[in-house]
Amino acid sequence: MVSKTLIPALIMACTSGAAVAAEQCTQAVLVEPEKRAEVLQSVREAESAQAARGHTNQMWEIWATAPDAYAQELLDEGLDRREAYDFEGAIKAFDALVDYCPTYAEGYNQRAFIRFMQQDYAPALTDLDAAIARAPDHFAAIAAKALTLMGLGRNGEAKTALEAALALNPWLPERGLMAVLENQDI
Repeated sequence: MVSKTLIPALIMACTSGAAVAAEQCTQAVLVEPEKRAEVLQSVREAESAQAARGHTNQMWEIWATAPDAYAQELLDEGLDRREAYDFEGAIKAFDALVDYCPTYAEGYNQRAFIRFMQQDYAPALTDLDAAIARAPDHFAAIAAKALTLMGLGRNGEAKTALEAALALNPWLPERGLMAVLENQDI
């Protein structure tokens, strides 16, 4: 049985030319690099966690803006599925997004998040590395990499990843884990 949320996407694919799904997106970054750098600097220079939150939300808007309408539909479908705890459906949507738009970091990051939640750490780490390679400023993906490495028991690498994430955003909630990692025998 096909879910009601997939019906519009299927109709669109069938009527507007299935060629859309067969092609790949052409551009992975819609926001000008200067704007990304400006928002990232605002996050780093914020005077408090509360002040940083607004700038962090701006970064999430940048990361969650897909390169085209079809990629955005796939991202939104995956996020909706995740929110409904339909992790299998979310993975399928993010798989389709990564296949369609392999240069778009957020597809990998969101798929990694599902895998992390399922404690499937090795594939999550692979996806996080792919996301970070495509968006080196993605401090959330870098922090998630630290958490994933902790899940794998690789605390020395986790500490290094967390340091990199905190260099981009010193206000990350995960900053409290640094003391834990520093006090472990790694």
